[in-house]
Parts: sequence; C-alpha cells; structure tokens
Amino acid sequence: MGNLLNLRRIGLALAAPVLAVVAALLITCVILLVAGNPVSGFLTTIFTVPADRNIVNILNNASILYLSGLAAAIGFRMNLFNIGVEGQYRTAVFAAAAFAAQGWLPGPINVVVSIVLAMVVGAAWAGIAGLLKVTRGVSEVISTIMLNAIALSLTAYLLRKVGVVTGNNLSTKDIPQDSWVSGIRILPSAPNELLGLALLAVIGGVAYAVLLNRSRFGFQLRATGTSASAAVASGIDVRRMVVVSMLISGAIAGLIGLPLLFGNSHNYGSTFQTGIGFAGIAVALLGRNHPIGIAFGALLFSYLTEQSSLLEIKAGVSNDIVSITQGVIVLSVVIAYEVVRRYRTALEQRRVAAELNTPAPAVATSEATR
Repeated sequence: MGNLLNLRRIGLALAAPVLAVVAALLITCVILLVAGNPVSGFLTTIFTVPADRNIVNILNNASILYLSGLAAAIGFRMNLFNIGVEGQYRTAVFAAAAFAAQGWLPGPINVVVSIVLAMVVGAAWAGIAGLLKVTRGVSEVISTIMLNAIALSLTAYLLRKVGVVTGNNLSTKDIPQDSWVSGIRILPSAPNELLGLALLAVIGGVAYAVLLNRSRFGFQLRATGTSASAAVASGIDVRRMVVVSMLISGAIAGLIGLPLLFGNSHNYGSTFQTGIGFAGIAVALLGRNHPIGIAFGALLFSYLTEQSSLLEIKAGVSNDIVSITQGVIVLSVVIAYEVVRRYRTALEQRRVAAELNTPAPAVATSEATR
C-alpha cells in the first residue's frame, strides 16, 4: 500500500509539467495551422534527436538557465517575486569581467576571487530591493523592475568608459589566458565541450536543496513564505528573512554569466547573452521551485532553444514560434498545477471517507468480562 501511494504521489508530481508541455505543443500547433505553417515539419524538427554537438550546447545552456532558475526560486519560496535577476546578473558579470581582465592575481586565484566578487555584487544589487521593501514598504516587483533598467544603463555607461572596441563589439579587455577555465569533454565525437564552470549549477543545486530542507534558515524561509503572520507569531524575524533571501537570490544570480565569461567569451561586451534572468523565472515556475524540477525546466527550455535553430532551415517555420511555445508552457503550468492539486485533494478526501466508512474490527470478549 505504501509503495502504491508513493507511485501515485510521483505520478501526480510529474502530471502537471507533462500536461503543461502537451498543452503548449497543442496550442502551438493550432497557431501554426492558423498561420498556414506546416505542423508536421515543426513537430518532426522539434523531436529530432540532437547531434552530439547540440547535446553539449543544450547542457551548457541548461546549466546557465538552472542557475537563473535557482536565483528566482529562492525569492519564490519566500513569497518574493524577484524579477530583477537579469539586472543582478548583468552588474555581477560586468564587475567580474572588469576585475578579472586586470590580471592582478594568478590564474586560479583570479577566477575564485572573481566568482566571489560576482556573488557580492549580485547580492548587493538584490539587497537594494530587499531593504526598500522592509524599510519603505516598496514592492519588490516595482523595485526590481526599476533596478533592471538602472543595471542596463549603468553597465552600458561603464562599458563605454572602460571598454575597448573590437570590430563592431564594445567589450571589456580579455581575461588573461591563465584565468580561462577549460571545458570538459563529455562526448568524444562532439567538437565542443561542456563549460568548466557549468559545475557551478551542480554545486548550486545541491546547496539549494540542503539550505531549504536541511537547515534552520530553510525551515524559516518556507514557513515565512507559507504564512508571514504565522512566522511572526512563532518568533521569526520576517524583515530579516526578506533581506537575507534577496541577498542569497542575488548572490546566485551573480553566478549566471560566469560559465560563459571564463569558458567562452572571455570578456563582457554588448553582445553578451541577455534575457537569461527572465527565462530563469519561467524555469523556476515550471520546476515548482524544486531543485530537480528546475533542472527539468532548464533542460526543456534549453532543448527547445537549441532545436529552434533548425526550424527555419528544415521546416520553413520562424524560430520565434519556440518563444511562443515557451511562453505558453509558463501559462499552462499554472493551470496544470491547479488541476492536479484539485485532483489530489479529491483523491485524499475519497481516501479519508473510505477509511471512516470502514467498519471497526470486532473485539473478542473473554469469559471473564461477560
């Protein structure tokens, strides 16, 4: 009976994201039909088995999306909507790139100090929103939106001050070669490698799981996110929890751009990858803020993005349709989780009702009690 209940629980946990993905694909197909595009070509291309080099690309992008998802999930578990991950990531990676390019420290130490610096800058940028919330009552949604815009303008301004022009790209100076982080060859037949600092995603996921489920802070975080009034009644300092949660969220956001910085681009410039912070919010929602669920969401979004590059070539469909699919997944997952929640509640109610209606076993009486 216990095994059956565990299997049912696992099935219900998987049902919501699967329903969301199926619904998103169906809606995408309807959009393609209305637009007069070939549905069969879209599905065939999307579900084509990726080549080895594409698999490595999927893992690289998924590791970056995973870090972004973790940064957003910390806030969500605290019932905070940190949509400033994009700005926190931008300021952090710029600071790390500008510092590392100076080459003041030996290679490995330069990398480690740059990682710490990126986390500090990301935490400080997120901490502004946390302080505004607890001291002035400013919604973190509004403040992080504004901080995103400020971060974009600030990094662009500083880049013009310290950057160098190479062709059409304005960027910081290149990081010294002894500070480059070598990739990891995971598929011998693939010409590309897994980014060395993609391992930060693994470390971050383990740390997130331990923090949430094996620490006092994690318990207080979940308790406050569930009911702030109950947390206050139990003696939890909610204002402190808000600030610390935003600091941790920003620190994780500071790691997002480092795998690309030290493993691929070696500088921060006007062409550095953008939009990762906003994608991380969708990944966290799809993964229900669970470390394994976020990994599933990151892999799915990375897979769709990688396969989209083939759509225009093989199916004659604009790769923008994948952005629509990803957006519909986010909308569908909210509905799917609610449907599954109601179904789980109905099952639990029926189980309890069945147990209450079960007649009690007869109790034998001895001769002495008659």
